[in-house]
Amino acid sequence: MSDLRKIIIDDQEIEVDPKLTLIQACEQAGIEVPRFCYHERLSIAGNCRMCLVEVVGGPPKPAASCAMQVRDLRPGPEGAPPVIKTNSPMVKKAREGVMEFLLINHPLDCPICDQGGECDLQDQAMAYGVDFSRYREPKRASDDLNLGPLVETHMTRCISCTRCVRFTTEVAGITQMGQTGRGEDAEITSYLNQTLDSELQGNIIDLCPVGALVSKPYAFTARPWELTKTETIDVMDALGSNIRVDTKGREVMRILPRNHDGVNEEWISDKTRFVWDGLRRQRLDKPYVRENGKLRPATWPEALGKAAEAMKGKKVAGLIGDLAPVEAAFALKQLVEGLGGTVECRTDGAKLPIGNRSAYVGTARIEDIDAANGILLIGTNPRAEAPVLNARIRKAWLNGATVGVIGEAADLTYDTHHFGSDRKALSEHVKVAKSEPVGEGERGVVIVGQGAIREADGEAVLAAAMEIAAARQAKLLVLHTAASRVGAMDVGAVTEGGMKAAIEGAEVIYNLGADEVEIAAGATVIYQGSHGDRGAHRADIILPGAAYTEENGLFVNTEGRPQLALRAGFAPGEAKENWAILRALSAETGEALPYDSLAQLRTALIKAVPHLKGIDKVAENDWTPMPAASLGDATFAPAVKDHYLTNPIARASSIMAELSANVAARNAPKVAAE
Repeated sequence: MSDLRKIIIDDQEIEVDPKLTLIQACEQAGIEVPRFCYHERLSIAGNCRMCLVEVVGGPPKPAASCAMQVRDLRPGPEGAPPVIKTNSPMVKKAREGVMEFLLINHPLDCPICDQGGECDLQDQAMAYGVDFSRYREPKRASDDLNLGPLVETHMTRCISCTRCVRFTTEVAGITQMGQTGRGEDAEITSYLNQTLDSELQGNIIDLCPVGALVSKPYAFTARPWELTKTETIDVMDALGSNIRVDTKGREVMRILPRNHDGVNEEWISDKTRFVWDGLRRQRLDKPYVRENGKLRPATWPEALGKAAEAMKGKKVAGLIGDLAPVEAAFALKQLVEGLGGTVECRTDGAKLPIGNRSAYVGTARIEDIDAANGILLIGTNPRAEAPVLNARIRKAWLNGATVGVIGEAADLTYDTHHFGSDRKALSEHVKVAKSEPVGEGERGVVIVGQGAIREADGEAVLAAAMEIAAARQAKLLVLHTAASRVGAMDVGAVTEGGMKAAIEGAEVIYNLGADEVEIAAGATVIYQGSHGDRGAHRADIILPGAAYTEENGLFVNTEGRPQLALRAGFAPGEAKENWAILRALSAETGEALPYDSLAQLRTALIKAVPHLKGIDKVAENDWTPMPAASLGDATFAPAVKDHYLTNPIARASSIMAELSANVAARNAPKVAAE
C-alpha cells in the first residue's frame, strides 16, 4: 500500500489516499468538519468557506478543506508528514467569522421555519458560531420562486451554497436553475421563471442546508421531533430504493431517502417521496360482498366464509399484483395450488422465462452501471420506469460511457446513440455484436425493459438481448416495473403459458392487488388489496389488505436483491396484513396453510427458496442462454405511459395527479395565438 500518504490531523497520524480532499481525510480520521456547500455526490464548489482548516507550515491563513487535496500538502521539516489542525485558535476564529457573514442577511425565521429542528445552519451556528451579531443594517430580501407543486421556496434564507444548482444540473440533468447577479444582487433562481421538469427534483429539499427549499406538501404539518421514523423499502418502482417513513400517530407525514450505495445512493424519485398522500385516500377499510349487483359492507367471518364457499370445488386462478410482498405471493401460491388452481404474477403479459433467473433478473448489479463504459437500452425508458437508475446511467455517461438505445427515442437527460425503434434494429445489432471483436477493457451492461418483452415475441427479444450480452462479454440487467415481480418469480408464482393460460376457464379469480388487469365478465372475483381502484370495482368479494407501509414484508428488487420492508404504521379500520388474510381464508377452505405467524411463514419460504435468506445480498445467477427464436417486426412500445399514475396508491394521490397533469400540459403541442 505504498501509494498511501501519511498525514497528521489533530495529533492523529493516519494513512490516506493522496487523491482525497482534506475534508474526506478528516472524515476517515473520524473528525467532523462543518460544511454547507460540500456534498460527496456533487462537484466541489468551495464557496461557503465553512470547512476551513489550518495547514501547518502552509500560508498563514486557513485553507478550504473541501477544495484542497492531500497530495497538494508539502511535507514538514526533514520529510515529516504534513500537519492539519481543525480546532486551532486560527480555525475557530475563521469559522466564527464565516458564520457571522452567513448570518448577516439570514432572517430570524427559526420559530416559523419548516426546517427547524433539522437545519444544518441552526446546528452549525450553535456549534461553531458566536452568540452576538455586530450587524445593525437592514437585511437583504429576495423574491420567492415558483418551482412547481413540490418544492416551496423562501429565498431570503438562501446562503448561496449552490447545492440545488449542482444537483439539478449534474444528477437530474436539467438546466432550469442557476445563479444570476453579482455581489449583493447574486441570487439562486430558475431561468425565465420556469418550474422544475424532473422526476428527481424533491432531492433538493434534502440537500438544502437551510430552510430556503422545503417540501410544499409537508409544510407546517409536523416537526421532526414529533415523528416516528421507520427504515423501510420503496415499492413505487422495482429499484427497491431504501427509504425512511416518518409517521405521526397513524398518518404517514413524509418519506425520505436512506443511503444505500448499491441501490439508490441517497436519492429517491418524486413519486417515492410524495406518494404518501395516496395512502390516506380511497382506502379499503372493511370487507365488502356484492349482492344484487351492489357492494355492501360485511364482517370478516362473512366475507371469508363467502370467499371460501366460492372457491371450493371450483377452478381457481390467482393473480399477483405489482405491490405484493413475497410472503403474500408465496401464501397465495400455496393456497390456490392446494385447491388445484394456478397462479400468475406476470399480469402485464411479460414473457419472462420460468426458472431461468439469469433471464428474468440478469447477471448485473445496479452498481455495475457506475463502472460501465458501454450501456445498451432495449425497449426501456429508464427515466419513466426508474428515475434513480436513470440518474446512475447519466453518471456513467458523464464519466465517459456511451449509451445506445434500441426502442422509443426519448429525452433521457444524456446523449444516446439511437440504433432504431423496432425488432429489425435489434436483430441487426445482434449481428454487429457477434462480428466485432470485444475491445480490451470493455465493460458493458445490457438493460432490457418490460416494454420489450410484453409482446408475443418477448422470449425472442430476451434471447437476442442475451446473445448481445454474451457476444460483448457484457452483463445483463432486466429492468422490471413491478416491485413484487422478481420475488413472485423466485417463489414460482407462474403458470406455463402465462396469464392467458392461468385464467382460461377459471370460475373464480383471486386478485391479490392486480389493478392493472381487465378481468372479463363471468368469473367470480375475490379482490384483496388496499385501495378502491380498478380491481375493487370488478370484485364480488373485497378483503381489505395493508399497504406497503403497514406490514412487514420482503421485496426482491430488479437486480435480485432481497430487502426487508418494515411496518411504519397500522392499516386503517378492519384492514389486515396480506399474509394473515390468506392464512385465515385457507382455514375456511379446509386447506389450512402450515404456519400461524410471519416468522413461521418466512421459515417455510426460505426452505423453498434458499437465496431469499440473504437479505441485502445479490445472488450470483448462472448464465443460461435462452434458445434463439425469430423476432417479429413491431416497434418497441414503452412499458410506462404515465410515470406518476402506475399503481393504486399513486392514482389515489392528489399530488401525483397534479404532477401528471403538469407533464401532459408541458408535452401538449404549443398553439400560437390567433
